Amino acid sequence: QVQLVESGGGLVQAGGSLRLSCAASGDTFSSYAMGWFRQAPGKEREFITGISQSGGSTYYTDYVKGRFTISRDNAKRTVYLQMDSLKPEDTAVYYCAADPRTLGALITARRPDYWGQGTQVTVSS
Repeated sequence: QVQLVESGGGLVQAGGSLRLSCAASGDTFSSYAMGWFRQAPGKEREFITGISQSGGSTYYTDYVKGRFTISRDNAKRTVYLQMDSLKPEDTAVYYCAADPRTLGALITARRPDYWGQGTQVTVSS
């Protein structure tokens, strides 16, 4: 098992930036593909980006491509989400997630095994 704890959320003006972190403990971090999901009020949770176990492959949905960057540091057991050019519609609770399968499986199924507790991101206009 792996435990995930997100941090770095907060309130930012439109056009600003935030960097989220997700620290993992428990099982071998480098065995997991990692992803970030978000859930806005009244909406379903949506997958936005993922990264392979080695960090060599990444995936972004169209909503965030070109504005968000996912990265990981396996030595620090941490995955990051750099969010730039933030928009009010990016307001949501952001969750990191771990999947023991491949990045491709995470992208296709979007059903990771483990979730963090979430961190709130609010973008004001």
